[in-house]
Amino acid sequence: MATSRRPGKVCYGVIHLGPLPGTPFYVPGSFDRVVADALGSALALHEGGAHGCLVQTADRVYSTRDEADPARIAAVSLIVRAIAERTGGGFRVGVQIMRHATRASLAVAKLAGGGFVRAGALVGATMSNHGLVNAEPADVMAYRRTIDAWDVELVADVDSTHFQWFGGGKPTADVARAARLVGADAVCLGGPDEERTLATLAAVRAAVPGLPLFLAGHTTHENARRLLAGADGAFVGGCLTDDGWNGPIRAEKVAAYMEIVRSLDDAG
Repeated sequence: MATSRRPGKVCYGVIHLGPLPGTPFYVPGSFDRVVADALGSALALHEGGAHGCLVQTADRVYSTRDEADPARIAAVSLIVRAIAERTGGGFRVGVQIMRHATRASLAVAKLAGGGFVRAGALVGATMSNHGLVNAEPADVMAYRRTIDAWDVELVADVDSTHFQWFGGGKPTADVARAARLVGADAVCLGGPDEERTLATLAAVRAAVPGLPLFLAGHTTHENARRLLAGADGAFVGGCLTDDGWNGPIRAEKVAAYMEIVRSLDDAG
């Protein structure tokens, strides 16, 4: 994962896209605005010193299968390409076509200039608002080989808002170990309970040494120093905007967050 390529913590801002062509709530004629908003947030992250971004679809309803409408895939590809071209090679662009389109995300990243994907379910299964999501690691890895996307790194949710082991009872460390076994380059985890997140990070670190651990969200300028102390990096969202998780990202808020990150790097 990116942590092996540079010293210190790695932080990616999350860019939530508006409804896209090929989805039920897309507003005809709005795609240019979606692109402009995404590019504006990416440039704010770049200006503020973030290491990259995660381009994540944010529709109101999702399929639970590993699939995506062709127009939706094309739309995300255009957005990822525009961000990659404007920010340059040092700024890593990730892709997550929600809810579960991991293969499409790999294809977009491979061909449009992305460096990694985030998979909401790579092993096991998880219950979502839209039904049961079953991971398909064999299909994902076979497709990754088909398009030679081993250079596209794969971050798997193992205990987060997006993923909870269906049926319970499986320690997060075991889920992380399983994800690494099937091909994950890193895992992400964490929730609103800070104490539980830190304990889970420590348990996974002890059980699966060498596996990069990312915070799956829920960091703020107030708690980032504590939470990042136990992680290799973070996906950062709402605290970088003025308007909640789906607002435009502000460069000054990114810069303030990255100052905290640099202070941790200097202390380490």
